[in-house]
Amino acid sequence: MSLMRWAALIAGTTSVIAVAIAGDPRPGVDWPQFRGIGAAGVGDGSPLPAEWDVSSGKNIAWKTPIPGLAHSSPIVWGERVFVTTAAADSGETELKVGLYGAGDSAADMVEHAFKLYCLDRASGKILWEQTCVKRVPQFKRHTKATHCNSTPATDGRHVVALFGSEGLYCYTVDGKLKWKVDLGPLDVGPHDATELQWGFASSPIIVADRVVVQCDAKQAHFIAAFDVADGRELWRTARDDVPGWATPTAMKAGDGWQVLMNGCKHIGAVDLADGRGIWRMSGGGGIPVPAPVAGDGLIYLTSNHRPIREGDPLKPIFVVRASARGELPLPTEEQPGEHVAWMKTGRGNYMQTPLVYRGIAYFCNDNGALTAYDAASGEQVIRERLGTGKTGFSASAVAGDGKIYFTSEEGDVHVVSAGKTFERVAENHMGEVCMATPAISDGRIIFRTRGSVVCIGTRR
Repeated sequence: MSLMRWAALIAGTTSVIAVAIAGDPRPGVDWPQFRGIGAAGVGDGSPLPAEWDVSSGKNIAWKTPIPGLAHSSPIVWGERVFVTTAAADSGETELKVGLYGAGDSAADMVEHAFKLYCLDRASGKILWEQTCVKRVPQFKRHTKATHCNSTPATDGRHVVALFGSEGLYCYTVDGKLKWKVDLGPLDVGPHDATELQWGFASSPIIVADRVVVQCDAKQAHFIAAFDVADGRELWRTARDDVPGWATPTAMKAGDGWQVLMNGCKHIGAVDLADGRGIWRMSGGGGIPVPAPVAGDGLIYLTSNHRPIREGDPLKPIFVVRASARGELPLPTEEQPGEHVAWMKTGRGNYMQTPLVYRGIAYFCNDNGALTAYDAASGEQVIRERLGTGKTGFSASAVAGDGKIYFTSEEGDVHVVSAGKTFERVAENHMGEVCMATPAISDGRIIFRTRGSVVCIGTRR
């Protein structure tokens, strides 16, 4: 039971207060950014359903249609769920999922309404919606992407929504606009085919009253922090890298915070206070997407696309010690070096952010090939296939209550038991395309499908 629901019961009412309590996010209750607290993807603390059926309503708490097309994930604070979308004036837009290598752009360069929604977590009722901006997107998107890929973030008082070239917007949790920032043109596409436009996807995070964004576009490479109260730019650090889609991750370090960045030529960390570099390493894949994940003194980074320099590792997994400082030499599996605990080649993720849960590190490729390692030593413990190998997997895995949830692009959710042995628990079907990573909150799993937000769990 969440603290807010408990407070409502103490007050002698069965209703749930809607206003979230600001402060530190509560594990198992709040899911404040992409992949939850610290991008860990873990929501322990309450029993979670293993089986459900959308068509019959079994274990479906609610389902709320959301107009438009978006791959941004839902986030949660207390009794509120936030989600963004981009709705084209012309109505239905093209979305092509699956395993294909074409880099074509969609042709929906029409006016879109870029929106932020707030839903009641208990019922799915839309509490408010705001149109952040209405315009024709500055750049095209990939046929598998959308014009709204970035997940919003909240600290319980503010909600920030990032739409790439269409701007960064900050609202109160009650829907009042506080500020907006134009980050400039952010045209993102493959480094080796600069004529292609694939769309922006890195998500903002909020930590210690600062909004942090990582922007790796064709003509702009930087990470920057803004004051969450008024949008003032506090610092901006240049990045020497290729275009990418990775979201930064904040890691507590002593009395301060480090901001971790994935990349190709610029993997590393900067100080949240002033943006100064802490450590740096090169050698990632050419189209970096997964966010860094930190835990137990280790930082897990991965990429899958071919390297841009001869001699760099193919599809690497790097596990860097949190104590790393300075310029790190490129490690090898045989000689990882002083600052790298272990590494692997040939097994890195393309789209999914890895999951580290109960001592095991899980890496799932876009074709459903799952590899798991002992998180501390790097010893491989699992190598299995999810699905048939013919369906794509883009949403990142999440975990809680000893279960791990892997979602295919076709909406098939594979539930696997956590541990060193592979055990299939269930397979559930959402009935729609599902590209977004789900959120976990207070015993419920909240999915974003092609047309709806769906809450898995018993009705309350």
